[in-house]
Amino acid sequence: MPLVRVHNFTISLDGFATGEGQSFDAPFGHAGQRLHQWFFATSTFQGMFGPGGGSHGVDDMIASAWNEGVGAEIMGRRKFGPQQGPWDESEEWNGWWGEEPPFHTPCFIMTHYPRPSVEMKGGTTFHFVSAEPEEVLRQAREAAGDLDVRIGGGPTTVRAFLAADLIDLMHVVVVPIILGRGVRLWDGLEGLEERFDIESVSSPAGVVHMTFQRRPRE
Repeated sequence: MPLVRVHNFTISLDGFATGEGQSFDAPFGHAGQRLHQWFFATSTFQGMFGPGGGSHGVDDMIASAWNEGVGAEIMGRRKFGPQQGPWDESEEWNGWWGEEPPFHTPCFIMTHYPRPSVEMKGGTTFHFVSAEPEEVLRQAREAAGDLDVRIGGGPTTVRAFLAADLIDLMHVVVVPIILGRGVRLWDGLEGLEERFDIESVSSPAGVVHMTFQRRPRE
């Protein structure tokens, strides 16, 4: 059966996945780029957004699995962009990701303010859905067919799917910084570790890759 997966989801030592004060100019708020420096150097990232090249070490080997066998993505509105409230019908800006986003699949944006779907270059189509995680996942699974569904973030979205016990496999990267404020991943998820088999591996970049594999449901 296709899986529901989380990949390359990065948090600070104190559990924050984004900083405070997100804006057009600061997608991760006061955290800046500190959460994702480990990823920028990899061949996977350079192939997505850069001129190519990049490292092929532990970080890249783990990060490169993010798109294998994925047929649809679910993300929160803040991963699409920093806007809040009703959409401005005159707004021509269609997300952080440029004219050709790296997803190349249907993407379901969880929002209280649905809007018409937006088709981008390269096979990415953004669908804007106001529904609970179970219903959004149903739609994403239908779009993905026999492939997996990726939960792309941000932290509020991943937390909602964990709370609903809908995630089968999760890769979390812990970076050695303290943010102190922002949006945390683990709030309200006490005892989560009882549902998963957890493994971890450190890399020369100083980060720890943690893999959570869902134990069989009774």
